[in-house]
Amino acid sequence: MTRAGWHPTEQYLITPEKVQELFPLLNMDKVLAGLYNPGDGHIDPYSLTMALASGARKYGAQLNYPVQVTNLNSRSDGTWEVETPLGIIQAKRIVNTAGFWARDIGKMIGLQHPLIPVHHQYVVTSTIPEVKALKTELPVIRDLEGSYYLRQERDGLLFGPYESEEKMKLQESWVTNGVPPGFGKELFESDLDRIMEHIEAAMEMVPVLRKADIVNTISGPITYSPDILPMVGPHQGVRNYWVAIGFGYGIIHAGGMGKYLSDWILEGEPPFDLIEVDPNRYGKWTTTEYTAAKARESYGFNNIVGYPKEERFAGRPTERTSGLYDLLKSKCSMGFHAGWEQPHWFYKPGDETGYKPSFRRTNWFDPVGREYKQVMEKVGVIDLSPFGKFKVKGTDSVKLLDHLFANVVPKVGSTNISHMLTPRGKVYAELTVSQLYPEEFMLVTGSGSELHDLRWIEDKITRGGYKVEIENVTDEMGVLSVAGPYARQVLQKLTNEDLSDASFKFLQCRQLKLSNIAVTAIRISYTGELGWELYHRKEDSVPLYSAIMEAGQKEGIDDFGTYALNALRLEKGFRAWGAEMNCDTNPLEAGLEYFVKLNKAADFTGKQALKQIKEKGLKRRLVYLTLETDNVDPEGNESVWHNGKVIGNTTSGCFSYGAQQSLAFAYVPMELSKVGQKLEVELLGKNYPATIIQEPLVLTEPTRMRLQRKGESPKI
Repeated sequence: MTRAGWHPTEQYLITPEKVQELFPLLNMDKVLAGLYNPGDGHIDPYSLTMALASGARKYGAQLNYPVQVTNLNSRSDGTWEVETPLGIIQAKRIVNTAGFWARDIGKMIGLQHPLIPVHHQYVVTSTIPEVKALKTELPVIRDLEGSYYLRQERDGLLFGPYESEEKMKLQESWVTNGVPPGFGKELFESDLDRIMEHIEAAMEMVPVLRKADIVNTISGPITYSPDILPMVGPHQGVRNYWVAIGFGYGIIHAGGMGKYLSDWILEGEPPFDLIEVDPNRYGKWTTTEYTAAKARESYGFNNIVGYPKEERFAGRPTERTSGLYDLLKSKCSMGFHAGWEQPHWFYKPGDETGYKPSFRRTNWFDPVGREYKQVMEKVGVIDLSPFGKFKVKGTDSVKLLDHLFANVVPKVGSTNISHMLTPRGKVYAELTVSQLYPEEFMLVTGSGSELHDLRWIEDKITRGGYKVEIENVTDEMGVLSVAGPYARQVLQKLTNEDLSDASFKFLQCRQLKLSNIAVTAIRISYTGELGWELYHRKEDSVPLYSAIMEAGQKEGIDDFGTYALNALRLEKGFRAWGAEMNCDTNPLEAGLEYFVKLNKAADFTGKQALKQIKEKGLKRRLVYLTLETDNVDPEGNESVWHNGKVIGNTTSGCFSYGAQQSLAFAYVPMELSKVGQKLEVELLGKNYPATIIQEPLVLTEPTRMRLQRKGESPKI
């Protein structure tokens, strides 16, 4: 509900009296409130499809159906030949919208789309006198406890349950053997016993069902992806191949997703950010076994309450584990990131261990504070192996990166933070760029955007005809980050290389050996403290980690996880891609001017659009807030209020262990963006006082050192 204020979707909580007014057939004994969506409804999928087909023909589309696709051939110029019994169709691009045949289509070009058909049943009753007597149609209801939806169907009722993962049924044979030839409007055999507990729950909530006759039980296939969300957009690794597949809720997404996809194809960039449905969030690690396990879990969890920092455990771990997984798994609470297991926080004697979800501060809160203090006062180690990692080299590598990124290309031995922008000047991605050798680069991105970013870069290489090679080395390389005031002291014990500030400056990169293990060391840390990221062969992760931990005993070295990392980066005012910046934001409003070089010679993608944005002036900008809360902290996507109106939204937030209060980033109108401005942030239905402050809350280590050299006293 905290999102409802700034999202254009109308919804609000209503009283039991209003619930009964809207749905007078309900048993009100258990109803405490309702969440009402006035725009909700239902539609006949067949009629809608025929209407859309008619409209498409009107505007010149050629429709052929039913036509079986027998093969797909990719041509060297990026176009396609689509083979059918009626002949070959030439196409500039193809869009796989084949529903439960989507996996079979993917197999034709060597792709294993992580999709699986689920048996979904719904029941239709005969005429019910109490329904027939109603003056207005009943709204659709969803009973989370009973795990079903129910609506009016003519003068009767229709209801469909979602069984638990133990009882639900998958059509796994279609995954291995394909959809049976000729299958179209056929149905599966129904099984009322499987859904009986949900039928009983519906009868208790809507008592008129007890006297109703069931006239039809439908059991048909719906296609699930591992996380229930569809896969929409261009697919990495195959030119001009797009998908709109895995729609577990069917026709409901048709209009929005159709427009989203067509706008992207026509304009060359997504019209807005929908990273959640990017098909490239999956990879080779999404095996059939994983897909089946997650589909069972997702179907069974369809009506559960979701929590902040939610974790779901089916199908884990995947084959994609870091070199340290076996060593660390019993010592911490692991989180799931693009197939990887990564420590969220670590256990100590006396801690309440395990995953304990809550809307408020829970069992990880104090341990994360301990890890924060570890990094700020001593030295900590974190496994960052899930980072996406690419090697780029070739005679056109500098030219390519100069065109791709808004920042300058770093010199040999140097690193910078760079952003890929869309033609409209939005932030498509943020990467760390290091030039290791002349014309040889390493690019690093977040775990969730690995193939998302790789596809964009590959497309630019192909379209521009750049003479470069790009290699995805994500799974082959491990990454350890060592951060804190004693980081240099610990690492210096393991190498003869001079790690002093004079010799190894901030944002420099170097090949060296630590305990005789080869690493690419970059002096950078998302904590904002003194630190290095150490890139190495995955098989060297355990010996490297062990050597670092042994060397740091005197300094009190210890582990820290991603929750502490998030608190540290927010205190330093560091933005995160996917939160503070994405395809809905431009770098100027996100406060990224330092990384955007509008005066560089290269005409990088988005440069002209960004100049126009700057000339017109910004309408909103990212601000830094402190909040006065009580046992609840912002996570992002909460509504920001001023004078009784919603005027913006948070993007991310946490508890600041340094300031001992909540902290958040938020987008607000320019006229309300000055330091000292009083606002409110809605958390769990309550508005908490917030104040815009000067960022950052804590200066970064390089900045503190620079001020000290000038004789100034920096704030910690």
